[in-house]
Amino acid sequence: MAADAEVMRAPGLPLLAEGEVRVAPSILSADFGALGTEIARVASVTDWLHVDVMDGHFVPNMTIGPPVVASIRRYTEMFFDCHLMITDPGDYLEAFRQAGANSCSVHVEVGDTGTLCAEMRRLGLGVGLVVNPETPYEAAEPYLHLVDLLLIMTVHPGFGSQSFIADVVPKLVAARAQAEREHLHLTLQVDGGIDEHTAVVAARAGARCLVAGSAVFHSPDPAETVRRIRASASTAISPGR
Repeated sequence: MAADAEVMRAPGLPLLAEGEVRVAPSILSADFGALGTEIARVASVTDWLHVDVMDGHFVPNMTIGPPVVASIRRYTEMFFDCHLMITDPGDYLEAFRQAGANSCSVHVEVGDTGTLCAEMRRLGLGVGLVVNPETPYEAAEPYLHLVDLLLIMTVHPGFGSQSFIADVVPKLVAARAQAEREHLHLTLQVDGGIDEHTAVVAARAGARCLVAGSAVFHSPDPAETVRRIRASASTAISPGR
């Protein structure tokens, strides 16, 4: 399939209102033996779920695939934001779509980015692109007009419960500036070490979708934690702050 800047834009991600912040709990940190129950604990406070998919090759860990996505789809109508940390994402996009994914994000480090974006668009998936901490922002810059979501990793992908890498914050600033300059409808997302405090840093740099895993699912009250993360980020970007 041709990687064409003029590819038809199918419905992508739900757009955020001005000043709105979304928190997407990552099930990587949930109890895999009770995913239906874990999802229900946050469903009242967010309409997004972040699904980390790892193949043990692109990253040194293995998690879930389309069958698990199909299984949890039976429990909820939440928006499934699937982060594909896999070497050959193009081989699995259709399977994830059929399983119930709403959006898929592929790594710019995998290569063939334009073709992958076009294929996700053709399938009717939201189109996401991911940049690792060590990857220069310039690697993603040429593709921003093709995507709905840009995920800036604030940890090294593969495992949960890592600390936020502040050195990547300039990438968020650059992405927000480019999106505004080119009038792009782009959701800027961060993933890694997000809690009430780092959410403030990420939001002020331009992020509006905050992926939080261990902070949410390892807390006594996941729903309240989602509320607190969203509130701290929203307050940080409110007018006059």
